[in-house]
Amino acid sequence: MLHFWSPALDPAHPNACTQPERYVIQVMARGTYLAVGPDGESLVEVVEPRDAHLFHAHEAAVRAAVELNAEGRGPVDVVKVELEIG
Repeated sequence: MLHFWSPALDPAHPNACTQPERYVIQVMARGTYLAVGPDGESLVEVVEPRDAHLFHAHEAAVRAAVELNAEGRGPVDVVKVELEIG
């Protein structure tokens, strides 16, 4: 089971995070990014990083990438994206 969420990082309160950068998982073979599918359980590939699942912590993104690679669903890597705070 993949762990995209951590209790210390509440997605219901994203503005509580102090850093504007976020992390996404990139599928290395195609240059696409991973997002949670509409069913809330599957993963889908998207073209733009802004459409991908955003991780609030580098450690959480790395943990998910390691799990995906271990399951043979990679190779994937973690990419940092800068958000514009406005």
